[in-house]
Amino acid sequence: MGPTESTATEKEPFDIDRVLERIREAVRSFADAAMFALAAQGHTTLFEQLVACILSIRTRDEVSLPTSLALLQRARTPEAMSQLAIPEIEALIRLVTFPEPKARQIHAIAVRTVKEFHGQLPCDARVLQSFKGVGPKCAHLALGIACGHQAISVDIHVHRVTNRWGYVQARTPEQTLAALEARLPRAYWVELNRLLVPFGKHVCTGTRPKCSTCPVLSMCRQVGVMNPR
Repeated sequence: MGPTESTATEKEPFDIDRVLERIREAVRSFADAAMFALAAQGHTTLFEQLVACILSIRTRDEVSLPTSLALLQRARTPEAMSQLAIPEIEALIRLVTFPEPKARQIHAIAVRTVKEFHGQLPCDARVLQSFKGVGPKCAHLALGIACGHQAISVDIHVHRVTNRWGYVQARTPEQTLAALEARLPRAYWVELNRLLVPFGKHVCTGTRPKCSTCPVLSMCRQVGVMNPR
């Protein structure tokens, strides 16, 4: 019997309202997730948020946020971005992972936005996901922040934490998204990513999570946790 199985019967019933209320307080002192931090600095358009999400893929927030700010300071609109040469974009984003393909993706999005949508991206997930390199995670998060759409964005932190809780049981982020859409109250759909990114980075970490100081330990089923701190 593993360490989490022996205590499963001692856990309180899982209450998502109480869980998120406690996590909201626990992450107050941590830096906001990059795209939310970007929005707080005035970069709230759908184009800006989509660019920031592309830059954040497989890149730490500590790198993607200042890189997004530097790029958007140079070109905030699709029109301005489309006028930049791809090597210029690449130079501005050189610190993120895969800067060359990301530069091409961002430039292509800008050009197509100008030509097909008159410089204004529509708040439509199907349109966003028609761009190369844009999947459901980026589309949903950008739409949630920029357009107020109720959509769940499942990254590695949301996938890991919600499955550890035992709130969902899914093998892939795509399956986690479907499970959360079926169960999570819609009022939390956008906020979930904002809360669980810092929570997953600082408390419910990938290895050796800090269970001893976790504010929701009494309700978390600790699924798969073998060596907590």
